[in-house]
Amino acid sequence: MQVAIVGGTGAQGRGLAARLAAAGVAVLVGSREAAHAREVVRALKEGHEGLSIEPATNEDAIARSDLVLLTVPFAHAAAALQASRERFRSGSVLIDVTVPVAFEKGVPRLVEVPEGSACEHLRRLLPEHVGMAAAFKTLPAATLATLDEPLDCDEFVCGDSPAARSRALELAAKIPGLRPVDSGELEAARTIERMTVLAIGINKRYRIRSARFRVVGL
Repeated sequence: MQVAIVGGTGAQGRGLAARLAAAGVAVLVGSREAAHAREVVRALKEGHEGLSIEPATNEDAIARSDLVLLTVPFAHAAAALQASRERFRSGSVLIDVTVPVAFEKGVPRLVEVPEGSACEHLRRLLPEHVGMAAAFKTLPAATLATLDEPLDCDEFVCGDSPAARSRALELAAKIPGLRPVDSGELEAARTIERMTVLAIGINKRYRIRSARFRVVGL
């Protein structure tokens, strides 16, 4: 399995790259600038020998992978997809990690998207032959980046088809300590993204960086 991470040089992208590579997944860290991707990959590999991580431009990473994670800030997500739209492989799946959040006087607020969620907004920019799923939206970047800290949490996964959702669930299940929870159709992203904003607020209120979720009874 090879995964491309568009915007892989950001905090969320770096954390997911490290966790997935440590789980044996081949990862392409994408960036608008190849030199920046090389710097980030060099840093990720320090002290972690044997990780299968390679640098690439966003466009090349997409063209070489059947699973693509979108981790750029939501404000730049549409532009990133439009710039690379023709590079997606037929039958590939985009896993959206973005959350439309803004801060008002330090308080996190969800930016309302006409389509209902970031996923549904970005879905319309993808070619029909590309599937869409949502995953990894509620995982804190600080915890992801610390490989010796167990995740010990659940992650909510939804998708625009059973096939797309299944592939995202399979990928999430590869990360130790992370239990993927099938959350149904893509519309569930509306709730998931609000849960992310809730977790950010909890982090700020309690002065922590690691708030995440676990479903009890499942």
